[in-house]
Amino acid sequence: AYFRARAEGHVGLMVTGGIAPNSAGRVAPFAAKLTSSSEARAHKEVTDAVHQVGTGSKICMQILHSGRYGYHPLTVSASAVQAPIAPFKPSALKAADVWQTIEDYANCAALARDAGYDGVEVMGSEGYLINQFISEHVNKRTDEWGGTYENRTRIATEIVKRIREKVGADFIIIFRLSMLDLLEKGNSWDETVMLAKALEAAGVTLINTGIGWHEARIPTISTCVPRAGFSWVTEKLKGHVNIPLVTTNRINMPDTAESVLERGHADVVSMARPLLADPHWVLKAMEGRTDEINTCIACNQACLDHTFKGLHASCLVNPYAGNETELIAKKTENKKKIAVVGAGPAGLAAATTAALRGHEVTLFDGAHEIGGQFNMAKSIPGKEEFHETIRYFNKQLKLTDVNVQLNTRVSAQDLIAQKFDIVVLATGVVPRMPPIPGIEHKKVLSYVDVLR
Repeated sequence: AYFRARAEGHVGLMVTGGIAPNSAGRVAPFAAKLTSSSEARAHKEVTDAVHQVGTGSKICMQILHSGRYGYHPLTVSASAVQAPIAPFKPSALKAADVWQTIEDYANCAALARDAGYDGVEVMGSEGYLINQFISEHVNKRTDEWGGTYENRTRIATEIVKRIREKVGADFIIIFRLSMLDLLEKGNSWDETVMLAKALEAAGVTLINTGIGWHEARIPTISTCVPRAGFSWVTEKLKGHVNIPLVTTNRINMPDTAESVLERGHADVVSMARPLLADPHWVLKAMEGRTDEINTCIACNQACLDHTFKGLHASCLVNPYAGNETELIAKKTENKKKIAVVGAGPAGLAAATTAALRGHEVTLFDGAHEIGGQFNMAKSIPGKEEFHETIRYFNKQLKLTDVNVQLNTRVSAQDLIAQKFDIVVLATGVVPRMPPIPGIEHKKVLSYVDVLR
């Protein structure tokens, strides 16, 4: 259902989350892997859902071996060097096991083809297994898989060659290449170019841009990173290879994407979180309805934070993401008169959803504008994206014909007098005042005092 919704939104090419090519490569116990025909048959539900929509959307499956980033005791890597963000020290792969891992990647890709995928993306960045072989940061080997850059990158090129042999010429192979490692003993730019050329020669269709390892301390996707802040890295690779290059990271609105393409920074723009926030992002851009896009605010709170905590991933501004079969806003057969008190994000979502379902909705707030505490958040440097959520709801209020009453405080008697069938209280919170000695001093300010 998740991927079908994005296909309905005219996304050109989708890439799934990471699927392991073998048990050791799983990100956690019982996490997804693709190693058998029975597992491949289960994936048909996904690929059929995308292709049956009829919008021309394609879907690739990402093959991801977590290496030392795995959250299980059977992790493996280029060398027995524990990651600072993982609980287990990995075992170093023996030379024979490296070759078997390469074969596992190829078998996984062939099974993905059998499952109906249009291609695969080989995850070679963000610090996962292939990256761990490529970089001296982890690779301390002295055999044919370590030492020189040619040896360290051999696993990447051999994986691509073997996949291409298995799947044929008409199957997409994307390689997500770490173009900036952002840590000590990472690859130099000249080395990155060398690998890109080798990958092209090995049979890659597209090269996607990876920025930073997960353990890197430099922000790469948070809201403090400027929009398209790393597209210049992809541009540096232009001219060195003859296959299309994909750029990514903090591209969340059509004007930003268009600017990246117009400036020649990339041939393709990739977005992940923005399509969590709005599955119809592409369709709305195509139809000139940019003001209707529910914009990703790069908060990471319900997507990445949930993922790394082992929780269900969704989206802070779009709770339907990942819950498409459970949260269904059907048209009502019993229209009601509803009051929503409070025009913060919760009240705005309640009001517009109820109105979309066909109810008569009035939204009350004592302030002169909608947004509630988002209006304080948007004023903090680095959180300017919060403006977009307020813009989105202003448009949705108009589209759903919600009766908005600002500068209006209402009492229970007021609501009773207007004979509402349902009242939704979304009045938010007041700051908690901790019992700190001296907090009552006039020099002490709360965040409300500062931001308002």
